[in-house]
Amino acid sequence: MSEIQFDALCIGNAITDVFSHIQDDFLVTQNLHKGSMRLVDTNEALRLYDLMGQTIRISGGSAGNTAAGIASLGGKPAYIGKVSNDEVGSNYAHDMSGTGVYFNTPPLAEGEMASGRSMILITPDGERTMNTYLGAATKLSPADIDPEIVKASAITYMEGYLWDPEMAKKAFIKASEIAHSEGRLVSLSLSDSFCVDRFHDEFNGLIKEGIVDLIFANEHELKALYQTADLKTAIAAAKRDCPLTALTLGAEGAMAISKEEIVHVPASEGVNVVDLTGAGDLFASGFMLGLARKLSLAECADLGCICASEVITHVGARPEKQLKNVALQSGFEL
Repeated sequence: MSEIQFDALCIGNAITDVFSHIQDDFLVTQNLHKGSMRLVDTNEALRLYDLMGQTIRISGGSAGNTAAGIASLGGKPAYIGKVSNDEVGSNYAHDMSGTGVYFNTPPLAEGEMASGRSMILITPDGERTMNTYLGAATKLSPADIDPEIVKASAITYMEGYLWDPEMAKKAFIKASEIAHSEGRLVSLSLSDSFCVDRFHDEFNGLIKEGIVDLIFANEHELKALYQTADLKTAIAAAKRDCPLTALTLGAEGAMAISKEEIVHVPASEGVNVVDLTGAGDLFASGFMLGLARKLSLAECADLGCICASEVITHVGARPEKQLKNVALQSGFEL
């Protein structure tokens, strides 16, 4: 068995986030479903960008945010995601490395396809509506999976958003097989209820066939996975099917659900919500680092909530405070 060098390897769409604060009527006039994520082509991405007004750009992508959160906690994350050899891609790679994330995926040749980006519209209640151009991120393939990095990672984590391109699916299956050959954990974020609706059967197959050991979901995603309107029914199904489920419940905190137990921790108190972007991603950062450091399930869920509570107090899905210090103030010594 290889020596563990990384707390987690995060695999996902390498996307640069472009944020803008808008009013709810903007969503109505553009016929956008509040809180959703949709895929757009180059022309739609540019059209929306022209309408957005002042913007903030931050390197993102769901799994990329999770990797950055682990680094902020003082952990050692690795990341696999595809960008192009263009300005956006070069900035993305620079930003990831600058946060302390090991990122060495070869970029596409310049001009082959532009690097991905997501237009994120934030309404006054902090909810975000995402319009994503995947671009070069769709070109992730099994050739990009470095077996030595997978073997050296305590947990391999993939975002559900990556399940659209066929070659990316094959990349994840390859990574899962390598991880399991070393006795490592494999996890999947369900990412979005619309994503779950598209791949309901496949996601259930990943769980029931043992390709995935741990799933991350919010209430809406878990209910979509089990096609029920009742959360208790979804929780019972997750307890039956999956070795471990990390469930976020917004203001109600979070749950860790295993075949042996269900633990519930409260949300952090007194949090001023500015932007919900990245809350689930950063919850996964804390939860997985806790697992990698052999914390209890309750401690893993609590650490996840602490990380999520920091990122929702400002615009963007990357922490502005050093999460290791935030965790320390809450009694965690990582």
